[in-house]
Amino acid sequence: MKIAIVGSRGIPAKYGGFETFAQGLTENLVERGYEVSVSCEYESPHSRKNSYNGAALEYFPIKPPENYFLRKFYENLSDIYFLIKLSRKHELIYFLGIEVGMFLFIPLILNRKSKLIVNVDGVMWKRSKFNLFERWLLKLNHIMATIFAHKIIVDSQEMKNYVNNKYLDKTVYISYGIDACDPIVGNDDFKEQIKKYTSFRITPGNYFLVVARMEPENNIQTIVEAFSQLNVDIPLLIVGDFTSSQYQKKIESITVDMPSDVIFMGSIYDQKFLNMLRQNCRAYIHGHSVGGTNPSLLEAAVSRNIIIAHDNPFNREVCGKSAFYFKNSSELTRKLELVYNYPETCLYLKDEVYHRVLEGYSWDKITENYISLFKQISQEDNELITTLEMDYERKRV
Repeated sequence: MKIAIVGSRGIPAKYGGFETFAQGLTENLVERGYEVSVSCEYESPHSRKNSYNGAALEYFPIKPPENYFLRKFYENLSDIYFLIKLSRKHELIYFLGIEVGMFLFIPLILNRKSKLIVNVDGVMWKRSKFNLFERWLLKLNHIMATIFAHKIIVDSQEMKNYVNNKYLDKTVYISYGIDACDPIVGNDDFKEQIKKYTSFRITPGNYFLVVARMEPENNIQTIVEAFSQLNVDIPLLIVGDFTSSQYQKKIESITVDMPSDVIFMGSIYDQKFLNMLRQNCRAYIHGHSVGGTNPSLLEAAVSRNIIIAHDNPFNREVCGKSAFYFKNSSELTRKLELVYNYPETCLYLKDEVYHRVLEGYSWDKITENYISLFKQISQEDNELITTLEMDYERKRV
């Protein structure tokens, strides 16, 4: 089966959750004999690769704009371009997201033999970074995506609550996947790597960590305010880029007079160093609140972190009773104080969340779920063809 994965910025993963997911799923499908193409944003012809770990890479021919607002249009145009380009020559289109849901009729017209799977991601229209018109448009695109899709993928059971009851019969739960990461040892290596990102003296085990896009729904302000109430001598490291200059100014204004150190490290795409940061933090703070299953939470779990997560159904579905939770800054402050002052009493959570996530979210399990889905789609196709042929024969008689 020839599969096209559309809707991420491409692989190898350099940006966010969809890219991480696209890379993991692609590698596992290729290992099992599937032909996979992945859409990628523009790359200079001199530096682009035609394939990655056995998957074909397809590039958008236009450079992305610097302006964040224009980039939204750029990404939507890119998705539409790939829907047109890849639909004709692939049996299955797997679209990640709902931002161009009203255009997902394209594969159905260009190749009637092709099947469309849509991963509806999180509750995009509840993100406050979007204005009212954008939220309305995202909700409309969500509705249209669920109508056009042959199968709807939700990455958490909770997301089924956001799919119209009429389409639950074609909705399938398959989460993101994760593999266990190897332990990384060596204080000297850690110290050398950390110098590339900050001049502050950071030592293993003596910092709190956040890995997230800097936007309101990831509760960056709540996390910073909670940390500011702590009387501790270790810093808070925040890995990720701001998606809004206005929000950046707001957060930075809070940290100006703080007695404790908040260190913004920007985006880090070195996976080994990210794993090193996770494995050596005092605790990992996860503020995501409107997504489904988030890859960064799975990565924290398999790094054997003490996790302090925002209290919502998505995060509780992943971690269960194997994490601490917070609803506001005061609750988070209390949990941070507990982990800082009594770390030994919290150590059991590391192993609990590690085994819970590997049991439920391993890439082997997730890939087998996708293969079962593909086989189901093929079987439904064959049954439909058989039914049509029988109807035709009856009419002839």
